[in-house]
Amino acid sequence: MNNWQTFFKHDPIKPLLASNINAIIYFTKKDLLEEKVAPIKTLWEEKPAQSIIRRQLANGSWKYPNPKAGLRSATNDNRLEKYRQLGFLVEKYGFNRKHISIQKTANYLLSFQTKEGDIRGIYGNQYTPNYAAAITKLLVKAGYEKDARIIKMYEWLLECRQNDSGWALPFRKEKTTLNAIQQPKTIAFDPTKPSSHLITGIVLRALAAHHIYRKSSAAKQAMELLISRFFQRDKYIDRQAVEYWTRFAYPLWQTEILSALDSISKINPKNTEPNVEKALAWFQSHQNNNGLFNAKTTMGNQQESSFWISLAICRVIKRIIEANPRLLT
Repeated sequence: MNNWQTFFKHDPIKPLLASNINAIIYFTKKDLLEEKVAPIKTLWEEKPAQSIIRRQLANGSWKYPNPKAGLRSATNDNRLEKYRQLGFLVEKYGFNRKHISIQKTANYLLSFQTKEGDIRGIYGNQYTPNYAAAITKLLVKAGYEKDARIIKMYEWLLECRQNDSGWALPFRKEKTTLNAIQQPKTIAFDPTKPSSHLITGIVLRALAAHHIYRKSSAAKQAMELLISRFFQRDKYIDRQAVEYWTRFAYPLWQTEILSALDSISKINPKNTEPNVEKALAWFQSHQNNNGLFNAKTTMGNQQESSFWISLAICRVIKRIIEANPRLLT
């Protein structure tokens, strides 16, 4: 066992290697064991990945499976589905801009970039720093880090911060329902309102993904704000309950302790404030005897999701423990 693995009572590597999921085995060897692996393109031929590619529409989008009547238009639902499928391809199978499907997806999503720099549409005409940031993070990971459109997106994200260094949805400032997204007029940001840790955590993922922006003062300030909110209720009504801090999905979707620690471990892996250690202890105490983790999932097949979430947990723990070996004593 490597030193970081001794943070856990049970070896998490064995069940990952025995998962019979080629992508899980590939990333376990590459990221956790640091072994030499085949080119990433070998994962592009996996059946689940090819199934996603086959369902891609001619314009590069995917059709949303269960439209929410009266809430979003079919076009806006399809933009949400495009983001979801992009996440599967990039995060699970390592797709990047060398693949035509990613090129089509990137160009489609970025075609909705406004003059201000953000991407709108999933919430109608309303500002969506969460989805704008989530899409940005995936495109950066896919190789668009230096793209001028991506840089413009980062500039917009930094311009629309709240005064407390985090982010919030403008249309949520008065505890409005989701029906507010149907308003034709874009509701302006009010920087005096408190940040939402849900939105802040998602934007932080985009900052952490970029090798320049992760070093910014904005990233560090947002990181400190997010850490201070661990295991607390959100200021707004979306996923407000404390229990959402320990409900997970992969690819990372909402803000919880796993996605938060993933960002923190990229921005400053040596940060071990009390709330960070509390989150680490949660994972330590929620490992099953088989080496995987007892974590409630919010998306996808429970059994397969447990492998992906366990892999993500191990990546985070490896970064933090290697930066802070004292945590093993």
